[in-house]
Amino acid sequence: MVDWGSSFGLAGLALVSASESIIQPVPPDLLVIPMSLEAGSSLELLAIFLVVTISSVLGSLGGYAIGLYAGRPIIGRFAKPSLSRRLDEILQRYGDAGVFIAAVSPIPYKLLAWTAGAGRMNLKPFVLAGIFGRGIRFGLQVLIIGYWGDEFMNHLDNPIFWIVVCLFSFLAFLPLNSWWKGLDSQSDNYLQQN
Repeated sequence: MVDWGSSFGLAGLALVSASESIIQPVPPDLLVIPMSLEAGSSLELLAIFLVVTISSVLGSLGGYAIGLYAGRPIIGRFAKPSLSRRLDEILQRYGDAGVFIAAVSPIPYKLLAWTAGAGRMNLKPFVLAGIFGRGIRFGLQVLIIGYWGDEFMNHLDNPIFWIVVCLFSFLAFLPLNSWWKGLDSQSDNYLQQN
C-alpha cells in the first residue's frame, strides 16, 4: 500500500490517508515522513500537511457513516470488546476532546469514527476535533521532518539519543498505560451500575 501510494505523490497520500480513516490499517505517517524529507520547499511541506490532514478528516466521515449505518455489529466484528468499551468510554467521558485525543494519538482513529457514528455524535464537533487533532499530529511531523529532518536523522546514530528516547517513552508509558487500562474498568463499572 505504501509503495503504491508513494508512486502517486500527493494523490496517493490523500487516498492512503482517507482510506486509513475509514477501514485500512496502513497509517499515512509512512508516506508523510519520506515525502517531508524529500520536499524541496516550504510550499511542498504545506501541501503535504494540507493533503494528509484534510483527506484524513474527510475519510473519518466515511468511518462515521460506517458506524452510523452499520452500527455496533461492525465495531464488534473488527474490534476486541475491550477496545470497543474503551472507545465508548473516551467519547462518553471526554466527548469532542475524545475525538481530539484519538486524532492526535495512536488510538485507532477509524474505530473511534465508527464509534462516534454508531453513537450519533454531533457531526460538527466531530469534524472540528478531527481537524485540530490531525492537524497537530501531521503538522508536527511535517514541521520536524521537513525542516529539521537531516539533523533529526543524524541523531539516530547517537546512543545518547536512544537512551533519552527510551527513558522519556518509559516515563510517558506508565501513566498513559494506567489511564488506558482504567478506561475499560470504568466502562465495566458503568455497565454494572446501569
